[in-house]
Amino acid sequence: MRETIALMRRVFEDLGSGKAQNQARRRLVLPGGSALHCLAGAFGAYFGTKVYSSNPRTGAHFLFLLYNAEGGLPLALFEANYLGQIRTGAASGFATDLLASPDARTLAVIGSGFQARSQIEATLAVRQFRSVRIWSRNPEKRGRFAAECSEAFGVRIETPPTAEETVRGADVIVTATNSKDPVLEDGWIGPGAHINAIGSNHPKRRELPPALIERAGLIAVDSIEQSRLEAGDLIGALGEADWRPPKLVELAELAAGKRVYQRGDAPTLFKSNGLGVEDVAAAGLVYDSAEKSEMARLPVLYS
Repeated sequence: MRETIALMRRVFEDLGSGKAQNQARRRLVLPGGSALHCLAGAFGAYFGTKVYSSNPRTGAHFLFLLYNAEGGLPLALFEANYLGQIRTGAASGFATDLLASPDARTLAVIGSGFQARSQIEATLAVRQFRSVRIWSRNPEKRGRFAAECSEAFGVRIETPPTAEETVRGADVIVTATNSKDPVLEDGWIGPGAHINAIGSNHPKRRELPPALIERAGLIAVDSIEQSRLEAGDLIGALGEADWRPPKLVELAELAAGKRVYQRGDAPTLFKSNGLGVEDVAAAGLVYDSAEKSEMARLPVLYS
């Protein structure tokens, strides 16, 4: 995770300087509820695209295609469920390192699903939390999830009975849900807190209340273009004049030093949508590692 967080820093620096490219997600939605999602990017020696299907009954199924940037040759096909999980966590880890107080000591997580695990891992990699709290609607599920993460990451995790008790007083807050309606209230968020909202990438879903969006001192997004298409948290709360600095900036601008934020009492927010260029970088890292391992000596099948 630490290596991937450092990689995401380079990705956003290169996006800010124009060395990397990203293509916003596009969706093909069928009448029966199935959908096809595509996003792409270029970073360093590689370019590629992630393609995944989703259905309310069967979930999502991810594939990633990696190509050599110099000659356009196909290099690898990945099953990309975990690839997406770790790069999403790493992007939040990088944003937390940029925007959260260096003295942050309490982490609160709303959600106990697939993406929440890497969010905990990533934020633990950049801050020394003394307290970690988790809340989700199912008490049994959140208890199991807390026990698994506690053992995996060597940290004590509490499971308060309400979302409010989980969030109040937290320095860093993560929302990792598929909720259509806000999962926390503005009044629960204390001065100087940082929020990573990663669960909603649909224009009609939102995890955060408009009042919190309005109060935020800075909103960082991975892509303004993509946010305008699918960041329901922002689409429903921002006026046209708000889709620009100083209220809203791209993470790439902060990474490249084009924008500087002076931390104050107002909360900060990272609204994550997930970028194709993040997948390219993560897949390239895996591919480079595989080439150096025994996997490089396995036979290659061509069709």
